[in-house]
Amino acid sequence: MANYIVLDTETTNGFDDPLVYDCGWSVINDKGETLVTRSFVNADIFLDEPDLMKEAFFADKIPMYIAEIADKKRVLAHFSTIHFAFYKDCKNFEVEGIAAHNAKFDYKACQCTQRYLTKSKYRWFFPYGVPILDTLKMSKQTFAKDKDYIDFCKAHDFMINGRPRLTAEIIYKYITGNIDFEESHTGLEDTEIEKVIFWECLKMNSDIECRLWA
Repeated sequence: MANYIVLDTETTNGFDDPLVYDCGWSVINDKGETLVTRSFVNADIFLDEPDLMKEAFFADKIPMYIAEIADKKRVLAHFSTIHFAFYKDCKNFEVEGIAAHNAKFDYKACQCTQRYLTKSKYRWFFPYGVPILDTLKMSKQTFAKDKDYIDFCKAHDFMINGRPRLTAEIIYKYITGNIDFEESHTGLEDTEIEKVIFWECLKMNSDIECRLWA
């Protein structure tokens, strides 16, 4: 039985050098079942970099994070602790791939954060040899070519430059039929929709190229 991790991050500090303040993941098996979930708030950024947090993409959610940390719905931890927990899950569950929607960004964010906080003493967040999988790349091979999805995007004004948009939120709206769905833009919660996209893409094309870097 193959296991995978679906990862999502929320960041600050722009797109060029993103720094993670929220990191969530779900460990799933090849039956689509969720084995375990993790939700961490990175104290090294969230608490120690208040000026950076003011510039976070979803800074308006800061009071929500504070309340959910107090209610123990999210774990406040140093990034080194988050990294250890991630590495441990990859090892204990014998993870065969780490997936994210637009995985290039999440990969970059985790690497940038690791290097920023350790002054490049430790440079790599992801375990060596575990493939990085990209559900956005998978969606380009499936949903972007699917007539029903294209018609859906045309009907709801989800087109750009004559092509269907492939955000996780829009794809999930299509899969579920829930046009009112809004993405949470919080780490763990967004993995819940991204894992659905992951499996839908595999069902549409069993020979799909999943790896970010083939």
